[in-house]
Amino acid sequence: MTDNALTLVHRFRIPKLKKAVIYKFARAAHNYLSAFAFMALMFFSVTGLLLNHPEWLKTKATPISQEVSLPMESIEHVLAQDNPEEFLESALRKASNFSGEFANAEIFEDEAMLRFKGVKGDTTAHIDLNSGLARLETKRSNVSGFIRDLHRGKEAGKVWRFVIDVIAVFIMTLSLIGFFLFFTMRFRLVTSMKLVGASVVFFIGILTFFVS
Repeated sequence: MTDNALTLVHRFRIPKLKKAVIYKFARAAHNYLSAFAFMALMFFSVTGLLLNHPEWLKTKATPISQEVSLPMESIEHVLAQDNPEEFLESALRKASNFSGEFANAEIFEDEAMLRFKGVKGDTTAHIDLNSGLARLETKRSNVSGFIRDLHRGKEAGKVWRFVIDVIAVFIMTLSLIGFFLFFTMRFRLVTSMKLVGASVVFFIGILTFFVS
């Protein structure tokens, strides 16, 4: 197995000049990507640790209630639209500042209820369509909930989900470059393969025997 691996490496050896250029580029890319990726790894490591131990951050969130008045002419205009929930959301945001992105809405004959969800908190709005009075109740996220949703990207908005995608691509690229550099160390190839094999066996064993 070892002799075959070494033979394969020698058979596909890269010319010295190209090899030097590739190694130089790989090391430079690895160094530059590391600066960003390591910060991201530390962030997700810390939030993952706290997510795994929610009892470390026991905080209670106090609901916040407020009432605002929406102009009746706006409500009459809204109800005449094909998608009144979008216009109601716009009217609410002009009248008040609250947490969360639009999740869903229920509109009845005399009342409308809109729900907003976000990392910082969830808001439920009850609107009296006859008077224009809107009652908003916001439940602020506690520290553990805030960290949990940030780590998962849940209810965090499109921008944060995009950031998570970018971080994932950076870390995968960094890992692939690291593997390339790892396996080009000819005199350590056997040790490298043993370490990779042991890592794969370790995770498969954990998933098979210890994850319910």
